[in-house]
Amino acid sequence: AAYYGGEHYEPFSYAMPELVLADGTRQRDQLAGATRLAAPGCNATAVTLALAPLIQADLIEPNDIVSTLAVGPSGAGRTLREDLLGSELLGSAHAYGAGGQHRHIPEIRQNLMLAGATAPSVTMTPVLVPMSRGILAVNTAQISSSVSDQDLRDHLAKAYAEEPFVEVLPAGSLPTTASVLGSNTVAIGLATDQAAGRVTVVSAIDNLVKGTAGAAVQSLNIALGLTETTGLSADGVAP
Repeated sequence: AAYYGGEHYEPFSYAMPELVLADGTRQRDQLAGATRLAAPGCNATAVTLALAPLIQADLIEPNDIVSTLAVGPSGAGRTLREDLLGSELLGSAHAYGAGGQHRHIPEIRQNLMLAGATAPSVTMTPVLVPMSRGILAVNTAQISSSVSDQDLRDHLAKAYAEEPFVEVLPAGSLPTTASVLGSNTVAIGLATDQAAGRVTVVSAIDNLVKGTAGAAVQSLNIALGLTETTGLSADGVAP
């Protein structure tokens, strides 16, 4: 109600198949045979898939999550706004929806609670940048002193080992939006700052595929009993 207002109806099945739930299962299990699907928000997809497995395994703290996202104008909605004009975007970048105003925040909190967080605190700020499409989400969270960079990386790799559209990068590598352009893949990399006790998990998606239409097709395939990858590409296309 705080973010959308108006009347609310029974929610459709939430269409993020890879979402790790608190009991270790996936949201995919809720989609078979579904007749009403709600595709997730593009920013929510980038943040959720970067963090949910680490939340579920208690490897990061859910009470101080900060996400800053570089977003192309195609990910900033369809409203007629001057800041989405090419002349305003060229050579410039600016934040929007700051101060807890963005409507994807409650969706991210919902997802992290599904993954096992009790009362997650999420600060999310998108930054509009001059690229036609793509989202690069830079997410930081607290870790305990006993958790290493390798622990975090190994867990992400294990959690997503069987996922056709999630790529966990090796140590020393962080994703770029160009690497996933035109694909239904989310690429994830991380770097740990032991001195600060925080991890930075970076995820990249094409907001027009994994962030919207691709996620819808993937979930529709599951609902209809088709092969999940039907009609979708896991390989990026050079810009």
